[in-house]
Amino acid sequence: MVMMKHIPLFSLPLLIVLFSHSTTTLAQSPAAAPTAPATPSTAAAPAPVPSAPPTDIIRILKKAGGFTTLIRLLQATQVSNQINSQLLTTSGGLTLFAPNDNAFSSLKPGFLNSLNDQQKNELIQFHLLPTYVSVSNFDTLSNPVRTQAGENPDRLALNITSSGGNQVNMTTGVVNVTLGGTVYTDHQLAVYQVDKVLLPRDFFEAKPPVPAPAPEKAKGSKKKSADSTATTADDAESDAISVKQRHVMWVAVLALFIAAFT
Repeated sequence: MVMMKHIPLFSLPLLIVLFSHSTTTLAQSPAAAPTAPATPSTAAAPAPVPSAPPTDIIRILKKAGGFTTLIRLLQATQVSNQINSQLLTTSGGLTLFAPNDNAFSSLKPGFLNSLNDQQKNELIQFHLLPTYVSVSNFDTLSNPVRTQAGENPDRLALNITSSGGNQVNMTTGVVNVTLGGTVYTDHQLAVYQVDKVLLPRDFFEAKPPVPAPAPEKAKGSKKKSADSTATTADDAESDAISVKQRHVMWVAVLALFIAAFT
């Protein structure tokens, strides 16, 4: 009888443990790849809003076209710089009546060249009102309207009549002017075209001569004249005394001569 060799078998509890470990390992999913940390998002800064350029009367007139002579006068008198400065420093605004080139060409030949620097400045200032006036508000102004040329109502008077903005007429006592279209307005500066140059009476009326004060030199001349007159009188008196003395001397000589022969 052949004897069979006894082969030891795994114990049942050990098999159960091994099977359970293998099943758990196979059931596990692959490890997820690590995610990169989120980068905090930065909001884009808003683009800076460009500020509006300051008002430039020369740029406005050049853009409109047809105001070459007025531009030249504004620059020569430096009133253009004055306008730009006033718009930056005052709140009331300005109103400019702008004669175009045709208006200046209708003037008497050589008129502008006959004006001195002060008169040219006064002429441009006469076209400026020291406040902003819209077309619909000309009928609210009181005549004579004050301009930047001065407040003399006799020589620098500007009278404006309006029918609610439909038509605006102006008179200076020398010319009658009609307001044309609006060249520019921004509720601080108003520029209106006019068909004629506003000529103040101050340019055409003779001004009373200014009385010259009596200088000290003149007083001295009067004193010198009086002294000269007194000297002349003294000389005349001396001459009269000399004649009298000579007369007395001749009388005495004659008396002696007569006495000698008697």
